[in-house]
Amino acid sequence: MSSELNFGNLSVSIFGESHGAGIGAVINGLPSGVELDMEKILDFMARRAPKKDGMSTRRSEKDTPEILSGFYNGKTTGTPLAAVIRNTDTRSQDYGNISTEARPGHADYTGFMRYKGANDPRGGGHFSGRLTAPLVFAGAVCAQVLEQRGILSCAHILAIDGVYDDAFDPLDVSTELMERVKKAEMPLINEAKADEMKARVHAAANDLDSVGGIIECAVTGLPAGIGSPMFDGLENRISTAVFGIPAIKAVAFGKGFGFAEMRGSQANDAMYMAGDTVKTKTNNNGGIFGGISSGMPVIFTAAVKPTPSIAQPQQTVDFKRNKDAELVIKGRHDACIVPRAVPAVEAAANIAILSFLV
Repeated sequence: MSSELNFGNLSVSIFGESHGAGIGAVINGLPSGVELDMEKILDFMARRAPKKDGMSTRRSEKDTPEILSGFYNGKTTGTPLAAVIRNTDTRSQDYGNISTEARPGHADYTGFMRYKGANDPRGGGHFSGRLTAPLVFAGAVCAQVLEQRGILSCAHILAIDGVYDDAFDPLDVSTELMERVKKAEMPLINEAKADEMKARVHAAANDLDSVGGIIECAVTGLPAGIGSPMFDGLENRISTAVFGIPAIKAVAFGKGFGFAEMRGSQANDAMYMAGDTVKTKTNNNGGIFGGISSGMPVIFTAAVKPTPSIAQPQQTVDFKRNKDAELVIKGRHDACIVPRAVPAVEAAANIAILSFLV
């Protein structure tokens, strides 16, 4: 019934609507006495903010979280950490027609049916990508708790519209690479791919269209033995959190769907001793066996569908009058949301990983 990740001792609840007074998050289960660097949190959130590059929405929000509880004298108190982000740049008049005409690819119709017409449709309401801002805040907080335990995460654009970046080395993802990717204008390992990706996005925008892509995420420093089998494993929790991001349509670990074309002799990760540590010669399984970490880097990918809000006329239905209709979407939208979704994927992974450690 609620937009809540409830993972054992840790839970994150997201509230608000795209064009409401504000959006926010409540985090339960954080350990007490953890120092939080607000500048790092703001830097993390700035990675999600729209850029003036022709690929992002022209909506401009400062996305400054106002912490309401659970934080005192620079440290977590152990009680629920609640934060609100005020909405300041809304243009609700752009969404008048979607109260009756469903935007293809959006949750206008399903949300109307689920909440019996009581949902707020402006800007997508509670289904909007705007709700990833508090998710990123929560993930930024969790990142600092994980970092104090030597666990780091980083996501990057693996592909946009068929143009591919280099993939992480599944055996060795360096801290230096993670830091460089996070600071880059476009989060890429091979920055030479940026111009070609941007050109694909601009071409789609000129056609009043949009493009999607793939995000790859790595988590390092996670010791072996973290997770659970069957229904509450590392893959399960990470996938649950990542699917909370609008437009994510697939999550795969390690080789993912590539396993379908491999033999067991190719897919298995041969094991060896590196001193007193068990390691694998390959990392096809993405650092997870039986829902439990192996000690190798956790690697997964997430597929992002093209932004469904496009300016071309589209066939739809008027779901209140039960008739066919043609819709032209107004408003300010990203021609490609992949770059802005990168920190959201990273944030979701942070929440899921920390949930096993508190």
